[in-house]
Amino acid sequence: ADNGWGMFKSFLKYKLNEQGKHLIKIDKWYPSTQTCSHCGNTKPMPMNIRTYTCSCGVNLDRDYNSALNIKKEGVRLLALL
Repeated sequence: ADNGWGMFKSFLKYKLNEQGKHLIKIDKWYPSTQTCSHCGNTKPMPMNIRTYTCSCGVNLDRDYNSALNIKKEGVRLLALL
């Protein structure tokens, strides 16, 4: 299974380079699920809780909140290139 993931990343990087694009890798320990996508506040999120509710008033689906955080981190890392 690990070899398949490595091959997938290699092919993806190759195809993106052909098109003049970049493959941005987010650290696997980045706390995307535990961070509020609106204010940046962090809190522990057990797996059984499916809604992220923050003290700033944001109330989002856990996966959607995480996706927003991953996008922000990717854009931040892309700016460093």
